[in-house]
Amino acid sequence: MASLYPELALYDQIDTPAVDPVHLVPIPAHVPSELILPFPYILGATTKLMPHSFIPAMHDGPEIFWAERAYSGIQGAWVPRTVDLLHQVYNDNVHFCARGFAPFARMIGEDWYLVPAEADPPIHETLRTMVNPLFTPKRMAALEDKIRGYAREYILGFRDRGGCNFMADFAFEFPIKVFLELMGLPQDRVAQFMLWEHKLLHEPDLQEVINGTQLVVDYLREEIEDRRRNPREDLISYGIQLEKAGRKFSEDELLGFCFNLFIGGLDTVSTNMAWQFHHLARNPDQQSTLRAHPEMIPAAIDEMMRVYASVATSRECIRETELAGVTIKPGDKVLLPTFLAGHDPVAYPNPEEVILDRAARHVSFGYGPHLCIGMHLARREMRIALEEFLKEIPEFSIAPDADITYYLAAIVQPVEFPLVWKA
Repeated sequence: MASLYPELALYDQIDTPAVDPVHLVPIPAHVPSELILPFPYILGATTKLMPHSFIPAMHDGPEIFWAERAYSGIQGAWVPRTVDLLHQVYNDNVHFCARGFAPFARMIGEDWYLVPAEADPPIHETLRTMVNPLFTPKRMAALEDKIRGYAREYILGFRDRGGCNFMADFAFEFPIKVFLELMGLPQDRVAQFMLWEHKLLHEPDLQEVINGTQLVVDYLREEIEDRRRNPREDLISYGIQLEKAGRKFSEDELLGFCFNLFIGGLDTVSTNMAWQFHHLARNPDQQSTLRAHPEMIPAAIDEMMRVYASVATSRECIRETELAGVTIKPGDKVLLPTFLAGHDPVAYPNPEEVILDRAARHVSFGYGPHLCIGMHLARREMRIALEEFLKEIPEFSIAPDADITYYLAAIVQPVEFPLVWKA
């Protein structure tokens, strides 16, 4: 193990939450002991190190390995580390199913699922066709001025202070403001939504995750009923009205659609923005390049999304198969870590290096039939955020005395970091 992981000492600098052995799912008997390897990306784990610093050593090991507690903090999973293997699993609906990769409904004893993210064929195509028109590039382009106005509102609010707490002052609130408007949810409940988001995505105590899930579900059901009585121009109302070939969402599908938007809207854009500004604050030469050439921002965002990929979804094996010569059996979980694939040295030469105009495809929005439905909105929000920040804020850096903690799962993310500049 030490030879495969020369940086194993780094693992001493991870704070991994303890778990009652009663709750741990045993390792299946068919998993070879030599393929059980260390994996730091455990629900609730934090570190002071850069979270992506653990990745290069993993690419010296096997193409797929078993990681204990990789799924929901209590169950092991197979972890493929290459782009090709992730593509293979994403596209394989015969041996793997998407249903159940998010445990939220099961935790509260219900049977809904994230729509369309957890849908499998043949229903997936129907559901995806129903929701795609809500997130077309043309529809998202119509939001350009409103999104830019929100970004400027926040940036101008702290521009003259000479600094900000980036996550609290901008990364969370700006995209959430856009999301809440799209969903028709009250802007004055941002703090409450962020508390629920933390319970769902970063809380190591399973009971707290359960409590948070129930609070969100209860709230969304109230909002759905309100839209039935008082429809508006928002995504919840559209979800109620959506119809394809005479088919509408079932009650479970409508809830799963809203819950999926809630999860995606509250954290994914915030996290990617955080890494982009974190990187540019530590690399003033590249910050200067983007100031001089704002037309490079879209490609730079994609490159930083590759290097600082943050999400791992999963699949469950439903029919025995092989991946990279390893037998995967029904019931096995397979993690899809975009952060490992983003550093695949075969797919990306010098994978740890951010090359602003690399123009390499990445899997941070997923791949294949489950490509993220909100990616056009996410790209627009991230682009506008960088454009307006670089336009209004002089050269910024991370405060010299910053003591930054990073989440390692479920989303790899800085908890908070302070930016400073000369006002």
